Amino acid sequence: MRVVVFSAKPHDRVFLSEANAGRHELVFLEPRLVIETASLAAGAQAVCLFVHDHADEPILAALAGLGVRHIALRCAGFNNVDLASAARHGISVARVPAYSPHGVAEHAAALLMTLNRRVHRAYLRVRDGNFALEGLLGFDLHGKTVGVVGTGKIGVCFAAIMRGFGCRVLAHDIAQNPEAVALGVEYCLLDRLFAESHVISLHCPLTQQTRHIISSASLARMRNGVFIINTGRGPLIDTAAVIRGLKSGRIGALAIDVYEEEEGVFYEDLSGGILADDQLARLLTFPNVLVTSHQAFFTREAILAIAKTTIGNLDDFTAGRACPNELRI
Repeated sequence: MRVVVFSAKPHDRVFLSEANAGRHELVFLEPRLVIETASLAAGAQAVCLFVHDHADEPILAALAGLGVRHIALRCAGFNNVDLASAARHGISVARVPAYSPHGVAEHAAALLMTLNRRVHRAYLRVRDGNFALEGLLGFDLHGKTVGVVGTGKIGVCFAAIMRGFGCRVLAHDIAQNPEAVALGVEYCLLDRLFAESHVISLHCPLTQQTRHIISSASLARMRNGVFIINTGRGPLIDTAAVIRGLKSGRIGALAIDVYEEEEGVFYEDLSGGILADDQLARLLTFPNVLVTSHQAFFTREAILAIAKTTIGNLDDFTAGRACPNELRI
């Protein structure tokens, strides 16, 4: 089967080709899937998409007209796909529901530790010969309260890490995860989580209910100096609100691996030009803000698991088998 892989980076070529082992004809393309690039899928029975590719009604109609009958997502999130429209056009959609939750959780913990102990600032100082300690004071995580919003596989892994540090962990989700309860995690309403947590880490999916879950209203219910970590989805945070929170001191530190306007910025080398996004540029001026380029998933184990599951989903579609990872309305 011919499969056009959009948004292909060098690691996609290596790991997908290895997992594929010649079973499918993989065509790797650097451009993202948008309406202007949909015609590049001509002759393919399937397309393989990542987080910044679009699959809305006009694009799905174009793909269907080209003969595409399957979308293989090489990610867990699917908010960029109109599932109802895909069903109407006879296009099945499968995703990678889990790959390496440990990798994402460990990255969230790394962001937290870096911010708390000012490792990013200390690193630059020492390289300039400055060994002073002023401005590098952190706090013991042991005994602090950490709020975890979303307790799927990643959220539970992060909670386990925080429990290992000796933290009290509060959690909020639409349903309690027995694994989290077994760790000693205490479930509560969001208002209480916001009010009592020294650190809040976001691990929930992006839905209408969770969009801008961090807003001016929710920040007003938090401790002064709260640390906020987001390795979930960018729009979970209202960027304008957190900028105001950083300026006022309500937010003590912010670490984001995702950003609500990251498309066209993250995964690209823009070092030779001027960053056009004013809000992102403003965030980067704060010494207590860390931004990484949607890399929390980027471990060897995770990329290999994504590739294997993606190719397995394509195998199921080709063989006409039921796919356990297929998304349905």
